[in-house]
Amino acid sequence: MKNLIYVLGIFILTVSCDDNSLTDLNVDEKNPSVVPASTLFTNAEKDLTEQLINTDVNKNIFRLVNQQWTETTYPDESFYQWVSRKISDNHWDRLYAGPLANLTDAKKFIDKEVISPTDVEFTQKTATKKNQLILIDILTVYTYQILVDTYGDVPYTDALKGSANYLPKYDKAVDIYKDLIVRLNADIAGLDTSHPGFGTAEVIYQDDLNAWIKFANSIKLKLGVNLKASGLEGAIADAAIISGAAGGFTSNSDNAKLPYMLNLPNTNPLYVDMVFSGRNDFVATKPIVDALVTLNDPRKEAYFFPTYRAVDPVTGATTVVTGYLGAPVGAKNIYARFTHMSDKIKAPDFSGTILDYAEVEFLLAEAVGRGVAVGGSIASHYEAGIRASMEDWDIAAAKIDAYLLQPKVAYATATGTWQQKVGEQAWYALFNRGFEGWTSTRRLNFPVLVAPTNADPAAEGQVPSRMAYPIREQTLNATNYNAASTSIGGDKLSTKIFWDK
Repeated sequence: MKNLIYVLGIFILTVSCDDNSLTDLNVDEKNPSVVPASTLFTNAEKDLTEQLINTDVNKNIFRLVNQQWTETTYPDESFYQWVSRKISDNHWDRLYAGPLANLTDAKKFIDKEVISPTDVEFTQKTATKKNQLILIDILTVYTYQILVDTYGDVPYTDALKGSANYLPKYDKAVDIYKDLIVRLNADIAGLDTSHPGFGTAEVIYQDDLNAWIKFANSIKLKLGVNLKASGLEGAIADAAIISGAAGGFTSNSDNAKLPYMLNLPNTNPLYVDMVFSGRNDFVATKPIVDALVTLNDPRKEAYFFPTYRAVDPVTGATTVVTGYLGAPVGAKNIYARFTHMSDKIKAPDFSGTILDYAEVEFLLAEAVGRGVAVGGSIASHYEAGIRASMEDWDIAAAKIDAYLLQPKVAYATATGTWQQKVGEQAWYALFNRGFEGWTSTRRLNFPVLVAPTNADPAAEGQVPSRMAYPIREQTLNATNYNAASTSIGGDKLSTKIFWDK
């Protein structure tokens, strides 16, 4: 794999001593006013991925809300106290002022490029420019999907206009979804795979545009399944699901992953948060550990460290036990006494995943369950999702086969409705993808998660269904904030996203 250094490009303008030399002294050469579109695109890929995969409780609490991870010394976020750290503001800013701002600026710069019709490379440069704009749009669509699925109605048509509109109105979530699907259809049709995009600056797929077409189709499939679950716009949802399924991921080789390196500053943020920081802030929860141990799920060996310290209730002495013990959600937990994350997850060069084949297969299983003709059965996609997840975590084929033969796992004999079977297995597979794990749980209502008894009053005794709008929006953009709050049924953690039925 190529070494990838994620840095913002710096351009230093050299000039001769002339009448403009005094003016030149006012140019800050360390902070360039113009950054190339390729660098902005790289940073957008990196910023988006890192917001979705990091474990910093100031930015990303989704593994906690989805009850797969919980905290040790400071458990506030695990019982949904998100206001003091302004976590909602931070998540909003990390997406709007991060990837979306970079992608918007990159588009502006590319739009300004003039290619002379007399240029001998006019055809190739024009095709490359078009491809670059399409890649920008696909990543923009993905980012807006995350925003909608976090908050509901959000600024969209008025967003990112800077001084032209500092107080954007909020668009209806379902309307944003419909437009995102239209955009993806145009993007997929417009990509010219015979010409490049951003070249080496594109770090997720290394400029493989056929892979980007599969990525765009898989995003469209996800949008379609969410829309189908809402009970709204059935025809649009079905068309998105069918076309997305036909062109989406077909193996783990299609997974959208950002590669990392062994050395700072280009390591996985999980390594930074859990190893380099020297902190021991997270342990696995009792719900996820108990589920995997009960089913003898071989992924427990990939997800978790295989020992913990047991305490003698009489003497207080501790002994190292080989096995797994999940911690109660929302409590103060002692790190050494519960199961924590594996060395694999904490490795500095562990890739960051934003969409994978396992998720796609579980979406296909759900599509069949909702009556959409995508081919295959719920059972076949259910099994394919489990296999894809385990193979991506390097589980041996024999262990996968044995797991699938268990009566509690085999689709025909597993407990519950199709929603329970698919929802629980998707939850296991999305263990390290907190945001999409939370989305799957909200949409399917399985597994059934129970709020801790010490849950913050703002949660109203429930596992949160959404994140509240940023405090800053309530104060600075009050008119539009109030309209959005009314539109969604109240700016509360318990208010459901439009597809959460």
